[in-house]
Amino acid sequence: MIVAGTPQQKKAQLFGGSRKSSPVAAAASLPAPSPAKHGKPTSAARSQGCCRGINDCMSIGSIVSKNQQQHHHHHHQSTSKLEQQVEDLKLEVEKQKELRIMYRKRVERTQDYLKYCLHIAQENGVLELMINNKEDQHHQSLLPSNLDNINASPQPPIRSPSLQQNSDLSVTIDQAKMNGWYINPNEIELKEKIGQGSTAEIYRGIWRGLDVAVKCINPEFFHTNESGVTFFAQELDTLCRQRHRFVLQLMGACLEPPDHGWVVTEFLSTTLKEWLHGPSNRRKQRTVPLPPFRERLAKAFEIAQAMQYLHEQKPKVCHRDLKPSNIFLDDACHVRVADFGHARFLTDEEMALTGETGTYVYMAPEVIRCEPYNEKCDVYSFGIILNELITGDHPYIETDYGPTRIAVEVGEGKLRPALPEDDGQVKELIELIQHLWDGDASTRPSFSFITSALRDLQKKI
Repeated sequence: MIVAGTPQQKKAQLFGGSRKSSPVAAAASLPAPSPAKHGKPTSAARSQGCCRGINDCMSIGSIVSKNQQQHHHHHHQSTSKLEQQVEDLKLEVEKQKELRIMYRKRVERTQDYLKYCLHIAQENGVLELMINNKEDQHHQSLLPSNLDNINASPQPPIRSPSLQQNSDLSVTIDQAKMNGWYINPNEIELKEKIGQGSTAEIYRGIWRGLDVAVKCINPEFFHTNESGVTFFAQELDTLCRQRHRFVLQLMGACLEPPDHGWVVTEFLSTTLKEWLHGPSNRRKQRTVPLPPFRERLAKAFEIAQAMQYLHEQKPKVCHRDLKPSNIFLDDACHVRVADFGHARFLTDEEMALTGETGTYVYMAPEVIRCEPYNEKCDVYSFGIILNELITGDHPYIETDYGPTRIAVEVGEGKLRPALPEDDGQVKELIELIQHLWDGDASTRPSFSFITSALRDLQKKI
């Protein structure tokens, strides 16, 4: 064997080359590779890489799990949204069912009322008179039409009845000027809006340096309602007569409809509804503390006094829309019965025939049924208010009924608000409330009786 190299190298290779070297020694004799130079990890790095690989796998699994959770969350949200939409649709269907029932009962009541009117007309000979009058008109229509136009002068165009100089309004204007409550619109500085109804907006205003409430009736009301001016004049006629501590005081009025049909009263910012329930809307849970029982009973007594005053006028004043939002409180927390937009005068034996005047929750069953009614409809409304003051709850809050279904159930005599629990203190009040909202209007007591009863109850507390 020929060995190349120096003599020492040849000797070493000949005597040591046959022995197998230890892998450890061989590895030790090799120079340590540089990761920087060769780009290869060391054994420690390879060990860390293994752990890092496991961590990467776990991270990937976590990401997948997170994505699945997000997917489930979005799916749950979509399902919840669909379920809410289904519930909303169910409620709407129930509402439409209630409306159909209400409309059907309205038609039935209207038919009964027309039959009643026809019977009365027939008994009093009015029906025969109407038939004869119609026959006379038919005979006149057969005459030559030009005979009616001979020497006829041209007629001026007819304006909308509501915008004509209404005779009722003329009387009211004369009365206002004579008694000093006629107000020119430019005397009033309107400020912020404090309320809104179906036919008017209410503003805080300044008149001769005094804060006042200005009820501005919408011009559209006069344009679309032939009796709009008459209603406006009647409300002022009712208000201008009132001189009672617990009835809202009229300061004056702007009598220039349709643009300036304004009713100006004393400014009171808090209603009985807000005092009892707080500023929030109708809720089952209270948002403000319940006022003391003695104070609530005192408010009921003051309302009864105001209503006794109205009912004992000649002619009597039937409010027809008595409810907590139409009762205000002054700075000393005394009540003011307000909003006489639906009020009308009634003689002792007179019955009103205008159906469904007021608010369903406080409306008497005979009014809901479109039957003739009198001032006892106010007694019914007061019964609902008295129960609301004693319980501290909104009427019918224990049910999930809407106003339409409430009206149907009340009209059929099947529903009244939940009474307070009898703790021994309110037993007489419960009995009084049940008399006030009796389905038979003739058995309801007068406000003279009510004020006397409440006065006695206050003495016992």
